[in-house]
Amino acid sequence: MFRLTDFNFHGKTVFLRADLNSPVKDGRIISDARFRAALPTIIYLLEHGAKLVIGTHQSKPYKGDYTTTEEHARILSDLLGREVEYVEDIFGRYARERISSLKPGEVLMLENLRFAAEEVKYKPIEECEKTFFVRKLVPLIDYVVNDAFAAAHRSQPSLVGFARLKPMIMGFLMEKEVEALTRAYGTDERPRVYVLGGAKVDDSLRVAENVLRKGRADLILTGGLVGHVFTLAKGFHLGDANLEFMEKKGLLELVDWAEGILDEFYPQVRTPVDFAVDYKGERLEVDLLSDDKRLFDEHPILDIGSRTVEKYREVLMKARVIVANGPMGVFEREEFAVGTVGVFRAIGESPAFSVVGGGHSIASIYQYNITGISHVSTGGGAMLSFFAGEKLPVLEALRISYEKFNEKVKNGKPQ
Repeated sequence: MFRLTDFNFHGKTVFLRADLNSPVKDGRIISDARFRAALPTIIYLLEHGAKLVIGTHQSKPYKGDYTTTEEHARILSDLLGREVEYVEDIFGRYARERISSLKPGEVLMLENLRFAAEEVKYKPIEECEKTFFVRKLVPLIDYVVNDAFAAAHRSQPSLVGFARLKPMIMGFLMEKEVEALTRAYGTDERPRVYVLGGAKVDDSLRVAENVLRKGRADLILTGGLVGHVFTLAKGFHLGDANLEFMEKKGLLELVDWAEGILDEFYPQVRTPVDFAVDYKGERLEVDLLSDDKRLFDEHPILDIGSRTVEKYREVLMKARVIVANGPMGVFEREEFAVGTVGVFRAIGESPAFSVVGGGHSIASIYQYNITGISHVSTGGGAMLSFFAGEKLPVLEALRISYEKFNEKVKNGKPQ
């Protein structure tokens, strides 16, 4: 795949597909983490004289945080210390005129790409190439830089549509993500421990199945709703309140799948031995084998218990490689952050090479100032797809572009 250092960008118009999709509260962006993650690529391009066009998305249609990119441009302006012009257009005449008038070292940000209907659908490269978005912008662009790892599992025009039309290059963030995840997945160092939590149960089951079957994991520790499903699959009853919640979420239909994984790899999948519930407004820990588990009938499980954290910690401190995605419980409530913070702190203190991803995981790491993790991934769904052994459309597009343009680049023609 192409790297930024392979090219001379001076005076060239570069379309940078970033992922600046950020949490929004009361109409304002409340985290600049993804902006900071993209800064090294943006600064490099501007310092090397590129005329920079940034495209990003924010949320999805009809969601509460589906907004324009006006604030994104302002935040980026503050971080860069130079103006990032907000263009209230995507590929219309106004956007094309503003792109054409850029000078080296100038930067503009297009409107939320998902305001364009074509960007919301998933299509193969061949169809993405034919979209108005790609056809209107491609004559104005010399290079495409893709730094949107968090969206790498999506096949949409802005992400893959230029790959066969212009050299498509990994940004520094994309390169860092690919290297870290490839190292964690491909290493022969042992033991290799996967920690699967959160609410993306079907994605996590795909990961568990793949890494166990391919011999890429030695142990899997579970928490959150993933832990619930595996606990049920082991034959334990989690009480009426929790079964009712899981049924509403459509999770009970995944228990058979989890049971199949356990049948094949039983000793390698660990589940919580105790849980925490909200009992009269306070955290109460309940051992899975105690009579107190009757409390699960009326009180939802909100975290793993302290004994589970200690058992998981012992495993993590001996690991050589750790991959983790998703929290252990409802960490947003301080009294139920014990499991998530305890496990992530153990990962940070472990001598292992560690990769942690997922929006909620990242939020808890920053909220509780957890340090020592080797690589914090910006991608949740993309990271899970990677470890599930699935092809990521953006990485495939980067490979296709490299194969198409490599000879020309070596001969100096596109520069």
